[in-house]
Amino acid sequence: MEFGKLLSNLRKEKGILQKDVAEHLNLTVSTISNYEKGVHLPDLNTLIMLADYFDVSTDYLLQRTNYKSSLNTLDHRLSEDFTVCDLVNTVVELDTENTRALMDYYELLMLRNSIKRVK
Repeated sequence: MEFGKLLSNLRKEKGILQKDVAEHLNLTVSTISNYEKGVHLPDLNTLIMLADYFDVSTDYLLQRTNYKSSLNTLDHRLSEDFTVCDLVNTVVELDTENTRALMDYYELLMLRNSIKRVK
């Protein structure tokens, strides 16, 4: 997907107008429109501001990953001792057997969570 289409999709997901993005980033509506049309690409500072505004990573905007979450999400504390990033790093380092066990537990947690919502 082109950068412009991705930016347009993010804006529409958030239910906002080009004007809203432009005002927040102190840009013109025509600049945002040109980004979305693929006429121009943002400079590095604007790319960072767009990522912060939409709460996604710059890698997501650059389409280096399909993972949307920003650094703010990765830094989110799950407990006093652990962040989301700590959890992700631990999962990545699991061996095959423990990865399978984790996936089984994940399915159990998702089932448990869906049952709680029904009640």
